[in-house]
Amino acid sequence: MKKIINSIINFIKNLFSNMSADLKKAIEIGVIVTENLKAIIDLPVVDALTAVIPGEIDDKLKLWLRQALPQILIRLKLAVSDDEDAIITASVDLNKMDTDVRNAYLHSISILCAQAASDNKLNWSDGVYLLEWYYKNKYKSLI
Repeated sequence: MKKIINSIINFIKNLFSNMSADLKKAIEIGVIVTENLKAIIDLPVVDALTAVIPGEIDDKLKLWLRQALPQILIRLKLAVSDDEDAIITASVDLNKMDTDVRNAYLHSISILCAQAASDNKLNWSDGVYLLEWYYKNKYKSLI
């Protein structure tokens, strides 16, 4: 069984290494936005959108994410309006959820953010395993 799992992990690693820089960046953004959202679930901040959107991405993408993220939260029924309060509302609702359900929502947010950042070049099924792999093998090694 371990050999099969290692084969799958190596396949995903190779797939990721052969992806375009734009798709890699989209996956990174999906993970970072979600990790930042997790950080404000317990500590709501004044400007939640600024806290959630990665600071090192270009201004055009930041502006775009400020518009897209509330829409993603509305699609997931975590918010009802697309203003600044969408992030706060979502974080309050996420904080009330069972851990497994919250993790499922956060994973969905990551994938939808990455899809949006990639201009929908990343499909859902690829996003599921690529974001999980990136989170465990790239992102966690940076923190």
